[in-house]
Amino acid sequence: MPAEFDLGAVEEELRGTRFAGCVTHLQTIGSTNQVALEAALGGARAGVWVADEQTAGRGRGGHRWHSAASDGLYVSALVTPRVPLEKAPWIALATGLAVQAAVAAVAGATMDLRGPNDLMFGARKAGGILVESVSGAEPGGGELRYAVVGIGVNVGQTEFPEELRDLATSLSLESGRVPTREQLLGAMLRELEEELQRLEQELEGLEHEPERPERGAAGLLERFAAASSWVHGKQVKVDEEGGYTGWTCGLDARGFLRVKEAGGTVRTVRSGGVRPF
Repeated sequence: MPAEFDLGAVEEELRGTRFAGCVTHLQTIGSTNQVALEAALGGARAGVWVADEQTAGRGRGGHRWHSAASDGLYVSALVTPRVPLEKAPWIALATGLAVQAAVAAVAGATMDLRGPNDLMFGARKAGGILVESVSGAEPGGGELRYAVVGIGVNVGQTEFPEELRDLATSLSLESGRVPTREQLLGAMLRELEEELQRLEQELEGLEHEPERPERGAAGLLERFAAASSWVHGKQVKVDEEGGYTGWTCGLDARGFLRVKEAGGTVRTVRSGGVRPF
């Protein structure tokens, strides 16, 4: 049986970060993202909610997320980075890089990123990201008001429901060094803080040097492209706009994946699932 969650160990890992003193542990909850959103609606602007089990966990597009009790890490962080609303999709990319770095540090495993939401080992999914952002109250909402960053990672699972056996995997199955949930959470939140700080700095540079827009975009987008095997040259099928296939050909300025069809048309993936073809 998995050990009980040690909140004190997490707090020790988070000393000196924006997340110190903000972590709430829950045994069973519908969705950590929903709890975080409700807290934000109540006026909170910081917090982390981690659950042993989610009964209504969800992913991008409203898909359900299988959450085995105490075997996975299910967490949502309420953050307020200084990010223009049109750059809010970059938060998911920054989160992917943070999770990838944390997994490498505590599990010694190289996780792939099937942007912007899927955390992969080869063709199998080991986790997912769901970022829900809210704009300012003014018309048009030019600035991000807050964002809820939801992360789910399969940690100790060695078996999955039959319908997921060919699709899902875990750190336990992919790495000889399986971290505790507390170790992984501490590492992820430290890396997330660093990535959000870098994002703010990059966007500040973009604002101050508008004649060189590539300077602001290059940091995050290029680092994500380098960290993901899915951004360039992957033959994929996309389940949106009636479905289409093609080869991935980079990210656009908003961080959305582009796919070039056989006839040469380049399409932008806005919300559809991306799968190998």
